[in-house]
Amino acid sequence: MRPTNFIYTFFLLLIFSGYGAIAQTARIYGKVYGKENKTPAEEVVISVEGEVNYTQTDSKGFYQLQIPANKEITVVATHLGYKTQKVKKKFSANSNNEINFGLEVNITNLSTVQIEDKQARASTMSRIDPKLFQQIPGSGGFEALLKTLPGVTSNNELSSQYNVRGGNYDENLIYVNDIEIYRPFLVRSGQQEGLSFINTDMVSSVLFSAGGFEAKYGDKLSSVLDVQYRNPRRFGGTVQGSLLGGGVQLEGISKDARFSAIGGIRTRSNQYLLNSLDTKGDYKPFFADGQLLLNYDFTPSFSIQALGNYSRNKYQTIPSNRQTKFGTVNEALQLNVYFDGQEIDDFETYLGAVSGIFKPNDNLKLKLIGSAFRSYEFETYDIQGQYYIDQLETDMSKPSFGDVKFNRGVGTFLNHARNYLTSTVANIEHKGYFKNLTWGAKLQHEIIKDNISEWQNIDSAGYSLPQSNLYLLELKEVLKQKYDLESNRLMAYIQNTWTWNSKDLSEFNLNLGARTNYWDLNRQFLFSPRGTFAFKPNSNRDILFRFSTGLYAQPAFYRELRNLQGQLNKNLRAQQSIHYVLGSDYNFKMWGRPFKLLTELYYKQLKDLVPYEIDNVRIRYYAENLSKGYATGIDTKINGEFINGLESWFSLSVMKTAEDINNDFYYIYYNSDKERIYPGYTTNNIAVDSVLYQPGYIRRPSDQRVNLGIYFQDHVPKIPKLKMNLNLLFGTGFPFGPPSYERYKDTLKMPPYRRVDIGFSWMLISEDQKLEQKNPLHYLKSLWISVEVFNLLAINNTISYLWIKDITDRQYAIPNYLTNRQLNVKLVTRF
Repeated sequence: MRPTNFIYTFFLLLIFSGYGAIAQTARIYGKVYGKENKTPAEEVVISVEGEVNYTQTDSKGFYQLQIPANKEITVVATHLGYKTQKVKKKFSANSNNEINFGLEVNITNLSTVQIEDKQARASTMSRIDPKLFQQIPGSGGFEALLKTLPGVTSNNELSSQYNVRGGNYDENLIYVNDIEIYRPFLVRSGQQEGLSFINTDMVSSVLFSAGGFEAKYGDKLSSVLDVQYRNPRRFGGTVQGSLLGGGVQLEGISKDARFSAIGGIRTRSNQYLLNSLDTKGDYKPFFADGQLLLNYDFTPSFSIQALGNYSRNKYQTIPSNRQTKFGTVNEALQLNVYFDGQEIDDFETYLGAVSGIFKPNDNLKLKLIGSAFRSYEFETYDIQGQYYIDQLETDMSKPSFGDVKFNRGVGTFLNHARNYLTSTVANIEHKGYFKNLTWGAKLQHEIIKDNISEWQNIDSAGYSLPQSNLYLLELKEVLKQKYDLESNRLMAYIQNTWTWNSKDLSEFNLNLGARTNYWDLNRQFLFSPRGTFAFKPNSNRDILFRFSTGLYAQPAFYRELRNLQGQLNKNLRAQQSIHYVLGSDYNFKMWGRPFKLLTELYYKQLKDLVPYEIDNVRIRYYAENLSKGYATGIDTKINGEFINGLESWFSLSVMKTAEDINNDFYYIYYNSDKERIYPGYTTNNIAVDSVLYQPGYIRRPSDQRVNLGIYFQDHVPKIPKLKMNLNLLFGTGFPFGPPSYERYKDTLKMPPYRRVDIGFSWMLISEDQKLEQKNPLHYLKSLWISVEVFNLLAINNTISYLWIKDITDRQYAIPNYLTNRQLNVKLVTRF
């Protein structure tokens, strides 16, 4: 018998033997709903008078319970918000009986209580209110709020990508309803990305961890984002529109509450934002997607859920000209570029998933998931740019101050690409839950078809660079490859949680687990143990301490396999990291309102790293396990009601990450006078001596030392319907260097990223406001209008650099600036 067959047989026998061990019992099941509005009633306790066993209704109001048979019993339905209801009846042995309850609302004045998610608090997962994702101002979508969290860094408001504790974009796990989400491979700039996968109008819960997460989450080095879409309880929806796009979201449930559906359609265009860039032209971006989540309950113990997504991001631009001023006060320069040609990119993705959920009793839950992801991507451009580098007048006493003083060089570049990629990821996965024990296994099949054809030509003052042969036109960075790659992965995990109290009533929580991973492409087997220990002392202060550690391995995906020349390394080993995370979670009262202070100290030991270069959001790997490294720092966040009834937070992160690349060295040359010679810049000196230098540990491309994030809410005094939302980000500069692909030369530092987005919203109709039936808007649940100012301080943030050479081989780093100050208007209604 195969191991997988043995596992399923074992658990089926366990289930049936558990039922057989109960003598003279019957089974009751049914639905509990509010009598007034017929909506499902969640967490209603169903019990039998005089018996110890009980159960609770789920989010759809369903329940099932084993009860004594052949005697008259009283079944009781109780809930704090409803009046208790009882049913007295006699049931025969081994019978299945449906009992439905319609409960009346119990109106009671209750004091304020605080509900604490103990399980999430004992782990490194932080729970975030989904409503906040809909309110934050900015152009970054769902992930804009994540970027304000401790440990999370970003320097691009146009992109949904983010770094976590020294990692890069490819090191973050994202799940929606237990389905792992993938992003297109060929995207190289934030302008091309479009919509985030996650639809904020469909979200019911959000969990995020910046490191030290449990074994049940997959094989990435940095973070995990766990999003759950909600199961509707009634018909409703959301309609919204703004200068950037709009969307419609609908949800509903059948009369018998067995079938529910929620879905949304969104469109977006960044044209309004892109017009504020230095590069002027005709921008025609269009992004759209549609998502649908279906759920059908065949029985109270078995249901099927289906998730579907279609997304299309089309980006077309015809650049015309660009003018960028850069340099210093003493050496002010200006770049003018005149373009010919166009760029057309198209990214089309499909995702489909079906889950079968079997819950025979309150202790056991089995889940089988089948999903498939497919993307069609093409990137095509032919863009010629004729550029002029001019020196500006810096003498403020002259009338020509700020004007062109003289020309320092002219040239032309031509960029060409015809890149096509098709990717398919299909998998089948089993997840199991038995009390505090969780396990799972996953088989994944991947197909990648990649056709690369791109090159660059630079001509300066009549000379083609690089110069090697006067009779040949040599192109720069020629990539021309074609690959068909097919592989399989097998993954599994198991974990358990133990909770106990000491004699002095202190609380302890221990989570231990492990993951395994095997990839048949490089034939590497990985074993990753992980654990978290939490301790809550019995004291007057509500404080919890926890320590997490574990081995985190990230097997390569296709992007990591492809090196700078477009060649594949199929023997690339997984990058690995050991996490050490020491944290505290302190709940306290300030000004009579609840607050929370989170602090985490961490150290990540990294090995078998794959060095990479990053340009905008495009990551290009060396495709070799060339380095080792580390990431260490401290994250802290304080959140609470700084303004009564409104949650805000301040987060601060200090971090350092570095790597030591194997066999990384360079020579420094000296002449006979012991003066240093710079090859390529002088021909008058002859080197007579040289010294070998090894750079050792150097900054990683994601090394952003200090990061501050603020999300703040306020309202106008005596006008609570007029609210303000502020999103502030500050991050010190990332390292960068010339495009030589010699990492030790990346000793320059970008300017710090400084961004403030602010929004003012007026609640025209609130949820607690009841309109008269004759009012045509009485069916609306809420209606609000918002005015947002992006980049309030109008700071020119730098995302990357354009490197240009003249005939003397001198390089100029021209900053590529992000968007300037923009105004947005948004209207949102819910019903």
